Amino acid sequence: MNLDFAGLSFRVLVVRFGALTAAFFAITFAVYSLASAPSNVGNRLGLRGLKRQRALQSNASWSTIEPLVRWLGVRVSGLPTARQRAALDKHISLAGDFLGLTAEEYLALHLLSSALFGAAGLLGGTFLEMPLVLSGAGIAVGAVLPYMVTSGDAQERLKNISRGLPYFIDLMALAMSAGLDFPGAVRQVVEKSSNPEDPLVEEFTLILQTLNLGRTRKDALVIFGDRAPTVAVSEFVNALVQAEQRGNPVAEVLLIQAGTSRARRSIRAEELAAKAGVLMTGPLMLIFLAVLALIVAPAMMNITEGL
Repeated sequence: MNLDFAGLSFRVLVVRFGALTAAFFAITFAVYSLASAPSNVGNRLGLRGLKRQRALQSNASWSTIEPLVRWLGVRVSGLPTARQRAALDKHISLAGDFLGLTAEEYLALHLLSSALFGAAGLLGGTFLEMPLVLSGAGIAVGAVLPYMVTSGDAQERLKNISRGLPYFIDLMALAMSAGLDFPGAVRQVVEKSSNPEDPLVEEFTLILQTLNLGRTRKDALVIFGDRAPTVAVSEFVNALVQAEQRGNPVAEVLLIQAGTSRARRSIRAEELAAKAGVLMTGPLMLIFLAVLALIVAPAMMNITEGL
């Protein structure tokens, strides 16, 4: 019996030592690969720089790890291809320039998250005698977590833009009817907004910056459409671009777009209200069965005891 217990303990120690050795060599290889990877030349952040400054000021945890993410981003800057970097940039833009990250830093955040969760899984698995399983699960969770967070932010941002766009279009139409041009109307909307971190305010601010750089109104609107690919934004951008090409009054086009956006929002609300009744059927049936069980179960117990 003692020999069997000693043999089992020895096998457990061998497994733990092997897992730790494999983890050490894997980390060493990863560090060497990152250190030897070529680096790309840094670029100006623009709006992302402002987002990063706000994130650093409002989030103490992010300000602690941001230098490490930035350093690691330089190390991995030569790994993604041009197409992969463009896809990452697109995803970050949809999330509202998440934390002001660049594509390389977003990739570095994935690697850092995987390493931290993998180390936590390895540490917990060493005590639970399943280090490989928990470390692998930790790496998988850490790799997916940043994407899940940014995807959720992107969905919430696009939803807020679609909801607030009719109100902004109304204000722009009123401003242009009062004699302002398109940049002046956009500036009025931005300056009168009470929340500078609102997604629409940020996008209209970017439109103003693009116009101030000397680019055309079409270019600024196309950038807005790419950063917020929703049906309402696409119709707004297409209507203004066509109005500019045909010489139609922009104020009238804005009024029509505001009415269309409000009608679509009302239809969407009615559709969601209609679906709510169907979605509530399942939970209501479960509640009904639970109440029925509470009523019938005591009666059945009494009948059983009587027999």
